[in-house]
Amino acid sequence: MSECFLVTGGTGYIGSHVCALLLAAGRDVVILDDLSNSSADVPERLESISGRKPLFYCGDVRDAARLAEIVSAHKPEYVLHFAGLKAVGESGRNPLAYYDVNVGGTITLLRVLQRYGIRRFVFSSSATVYAPDAVMPLTEESPLGPYNPYGRTKYTVERVLLDLAAGDPSWRVALLRYFNPVGAHASGLLGEKPQGEPNNLMPRLCAAAAGATPPLTVFGTDYPTRDGSGVRDYLHVTDLALGHLRAVERLEQAAGVHTYNLGTGTGLSVLELIAAFQAAVGIAAPWTACPRRAGDLAEYYSSPAKAERELGWKAEKTAEDMCRDAWAFYLKAGCARNPDGESK
Repeated sequence: MSECFLVTGGTGYIGSHVCALLLAAGRDVVILDDLSNSSADVPERLESISGRKPLFYCGDVRDAARLAEIVSAHKPEYVLHFAGLKAVGESGRNPLAYYDVNVGGTITLLRVLQRYGIRRFVFSSSATVYAPDAVMPLTEESPLGPYNPYGRTKYTVERVLLDLAAGDPSWRVALLRYFNPVGAHASGLLGEKPQGEPNNLMPRLCAAAAGATPPLTVFGTDYPTRDGSGVRDYLHVTDLALGHLRAVERLEQAAGVHTYNLGTGTGLSVLELIAAFQAAVGIAAPWTACPRRAGDLAEYYSSPAKAERELGWKAEKTAEDMCRDAWAFYLKAGCARNPDGESK
């Protein structure tokens, strides 16, 4: 009998790519998502990609009764937790919502899992848990000190999981700290298509290149970097998704809490990403320079050495791959006709 995976937020951007890999590997997948920032047709798209369809439940991760119904019916061996709010700027404007969903929702989920004896858990964390003055590249031992409410919710959940496992050593937990996921599935059926105004760079870059929006705004061209624009660690979402499968394999072998950076280990500037986009798709994205945003850092990138050493995982795809796949999804999903869309 195939292992069952419960994936919260599984119709979203990262969660859907992880589900595609799990289904292709023959795993049974149960998705819980409230569709607040994703599309109800993602399960059908996953079936088109893998030949297997996940079970889908529409629901909120804060709904303990709904969670208990799903967990008791399917008894998943693993839970991969992606459901949550994720816009840094919005978290500053509405911190109560972020603590309610990201922290409160996770605690509700963990209580239900504990009740049913499920102890294998992969958490979608973030590089925003690190201190802004930490020395680059960031390792898992770099000082922590998130500087926005979104990052603090991720840090708080990490602490909850560490304390939970300290009190009950039967828990097996992976904390996966993401850097900057971009790109899309090679099929063009899954990708990043946020509802409303995009917060992340790649959807805005595609929209500007298509002429669907004004030129891309580059916040800050006077940083002490090689071209003056901010440097980040962009990685392809399919590389990121594969990191989750490697983390599951690790939990099969080792109890306790295991923390991993998932990034390329190489910083790429905003202007370099714009140039990579033009090289990959043959279209120049117009952009304008604006002053720096408060709180933005000059550079922020990972050391993924621990993940390579312990998980056998390494990001393989190039910046051109990221841009090419993102553009193909953008066109296939009809984003150029309707910039407002689906996936988180």
